[in-house]
Amino acid sequence: MTVKESAKNISNTLKMAIPMIVGVLLLINLIDPFLKNVYSKIFTGNHLIDPILGAIGGSIAFGIPITSYIVGGELLEKGVSLLAVTAFILSWTTVGVMMLPIEIKFLGRNFALARNFLNFISSIIIMD
Repeated sequence: MTVKESAKNISNTLKMAIPMIVGVLLLINLIDPFLKNVYSKIFTGNHLIDPILGAIGGSIAFGIPITSYIVGGELLEKGVSLLAVTAFILSWTTVGVMMLPIEIKFLGRNFALARNFLNFISSIIIMD
């Protein structure tokens, strides 16, 4: 691959990523006023419960890694524990409840369920 082709690939990737990043930032700013006091009520600093809640939230939300870092940074800024944010990011990028039907169709039921279950558990216990 030449430098010109590589530059073109990077340019195309950035064209796809920038709208997603801007969209996530706008969504965070839209939702944030409603959830301002909710973070401290949900995430109490408990080393056992917070990672589980973070993993559940990330599994349901499902997204791409580049946007999960932005969301994770915002959660840390709001006082959510690093344990919960790490579990959230890991499950956000590796567990896909929303994508499960497609994954089952292409990879098979047993494999898709096992992969998602193991990734969910791993996102919780990796911190311990």
